[in-house]
Amino acid sequence: MAKQTIKQGLKQTQKQRLTPLQLLIGQMIEKPVDQLQEYVSHQLIDNPALEATPGEEPAWEAPAVSDDLPTSPPDDYDALPSIPVQTQGPRQDPSDSLSFYDQLKEQMRQTELDDHQRYIMEYLIGSLDTDGLLRKSCETICDEMDIYHNFASTPEEVEEVLALLQEFDPPGIGAQSLQQCLMLQVKRRKDGWMKDMLTSIIGSHFDDLLKNHWDKLQRSLRLTDEEKEEVRAEVRKLNPKPGSSLGEVIGGSKQQVTPDFIVENNEEGDITFTLNRGRLPQLEVSETYMDIINSMKNLSRKDKEALPLLKKDMEGAKMLIEALQQRQVTLAKTMSAIIKRQKKFFLDGDEADLMPMTLKDVASDTGLDISTISRVTNEKYAETPWGIFRLRFFFNDRYDNDGDEVSTRKIKSLLKEIIDKEDKRHPLTDMQLEEEIKKKGYNTKRRTIVKYREQMNIPKSSLRKQ
Repeated sequence: MAKQTIKQGLKQTQKQRLTPLQLLIGQMIEKPVDQLQEYVSHQLIDNPALEATPGEEPAWEAPAVSDDLPTSPPDDYDALPSIPVQTQGPRQDPSDSLSFYDQLKEQMRQTELDDHQRYIMEYLIGSLDTDGLLRKSCETICDEMDIYHNFASTPEEVEEVLALLQEFDPPGIGAQSLQQCLMLQVKRRKDGWMKDMLTSIIGSHFDDLLKNHWDKLQRSLRLTDEEKEEVRAEVRKLNPKPGSSLGEVIGGSKQQVTPDFIVENNEEGDITFTLNRGRLPQLEVSETYMDIINSMKNLSRKDKEALPLLKKDMEGAKMLIEALQQRQVTLAKTMSAIIKRQKKFFLDGDEADLMPMTLKDVASDTGLDISTISRVTNEKYAETPWGIFRLRFFFNDRYDNDGDEVSTRKIKSLLKEIIDKEDKRHPLTDMQLEEEIKKKGYNTKRRTIVKYREQMNIPKSSLRKQ
C-alpha cells in the first residue's frame, strides 16, 4: 500500500498592489465625460481644497494623426470647453433625451443595490449588445472584471445582479440567449391559457418554433386551426431584440449620446480629433486653503490637530488633478492609435473597410496595459463625419483568408449584402451562402457562415422565406 505524505512549506510570491493614485487614474479613465462631470461636481462640493477656475477656456484639438502618437497633453490640456453634440436633426437639450444605456442606468439608480452590486450592474449594462442581449457567461464577466478592472467577484454574485437586470424594461433585456429572452417576456404576461401555451412552446418546443414548424406544433399541442393562428400571432408580438425598443430616445426622435471624442477630416486626408470636455471646469488647488495650512504651522499643538485632515483634503485635490491629466494623455494616445489603424474608415465611412484590431493591438501601439485600453474603450463614443459610434465598434477579430488577414466585420458585411439581395421566395441556404462568399474571394467555411449569421441575428433560410 502506497504511503501518503503531506508536505508543508513556504512559498514567496509577488502581488502587485495599486497605489491610491493608480486606482483613481483607472476610475477617471473609465468614466465617460458625462459621468466625469457628475463626479467632479461632487468633489468640488465635498473637498474644500479643490477649486474651479472661472471663465471659459479655448478648445484643444489634437494634431493630425500620424505615426507619432501623442505622449503628453498640451500646456492647456484642461482647456476643453463644452461641445454641443447631436446625431441627426435639430439640436436638442441632452437632458431631454436618454440613450439605450442611459435608460437602463436610470432604472439601476431606482434599484436598491450596494456599491459592489452597483459596479457589477454597470459592467453588465456596458457589456450588452445593441440588441439588449448579454452574450457572455457570468464566469467570463467575472474574469474580465478581475483581469481588466482589478475587481473581484464570483459568478454567483454576477448571476444575482443579472437577475435584477432582467427585471428591467423592456422585457427580455439582459437575456443570455434568444430562448431566455422570449421566456422572460412571457413570464411578465398575465396568467392564463395563452401564457401557459407560450411557455410550453418556448420551453419545450423551441427548435420547432425556430424552424417554423407550426403544423408539428399544432399536432403536439393539440391546437385547433383557430388556436394555432392565435398563438402564432402572439409569438410574433414577442421581441427578439429588446434593445431595439430602446434605440430611440425619450423626448426625441433620434438617438443622442455624449461623445468623448469629436473626429474630423479634411480633403487632404488629414484626420484630427478633439476630446469633449463637456461642462467639466478647469481645476486647481485652492490658494486660500494652502495659506490656511501654512499659517497653522505656527499654532499650538492643540490647534494643529486639524492639520492632518486639511492636508488630506489638499492631497486629494492634487491627486484628482493629476488623475485627470493622466486621463487626458491616455485617451489621446488610445484614440490616435484607433484612428491610425482604422484611417480608411474614418476617411470614407465604409464599415467594410474596418481593419482587424483588438485591444491587444492598441495596447501594443500605445505602450499601455491592455486593461487600460479596456477601460478607455468601455462606454465611450466618438462623433465622426459618418455618425456617432461606440469605441468598441472599431474593434474587429481577425479572419485568416488563405494567409491574408481580413476583419470578421468585412465578412459579415458581405454576408448581409448577399442575404439582402437574395430571392425572398427562395432564400439561400448556409451551403449556398458559403458558395456565394467564395465567389467573392473569401474561403469561408459553412460553420463560420452559420456562426456569423447567428451573431447578426439573421434567421435560417426557412425562416427568411416570404
